[in-house]
Amino acid sequence: MPLKMRLARAGSKKRPYYHIVVADARAPRDGRFVETVGSWNPMLPKDAQRVTLKEDRVKHWLGHGAQPTDRVLRFLDQAGIANRETKANPTKGLPGKKAQEREAERKQREEDAREAAEKAAAETASAE
Repeated sequence: MPLKMRLARAGSKKRPYYHIVVADARAPRDGRFVETVGSWNPMLPKDAQRVTLKEDRVKHWLGHGAQPTDRVLRFLDQAGIANRETKANPTKGLPGKKAQEREAERKQREEDAREAAEKAAAETASAE
């Protein structure tokens, strides 16, 4: 039975609250789970304690092969229980393909307009 340490959503509509649970990887997100090992309340301010963990139970399940999801691994890394390698995505902040094409077209139009203005200025200067 492959185990996952993941979030199970609770709370009402637009008021999320998550339980950090150990569950069978095949079970649904909010379905059957083995044990609750913590909680996360994203509605609290960032300076408040949003994440609570039962550290001894988390270590127990990690020792028994439970694989944390990326979000849970972030929480465990902040608590100093597990290490998460930082992921680098250098293209994350770049605009999409269409936006880059529009930007290139805009720059080309500006350059063409500048060249036309310089050409017109040179013609008026040579006509005088």
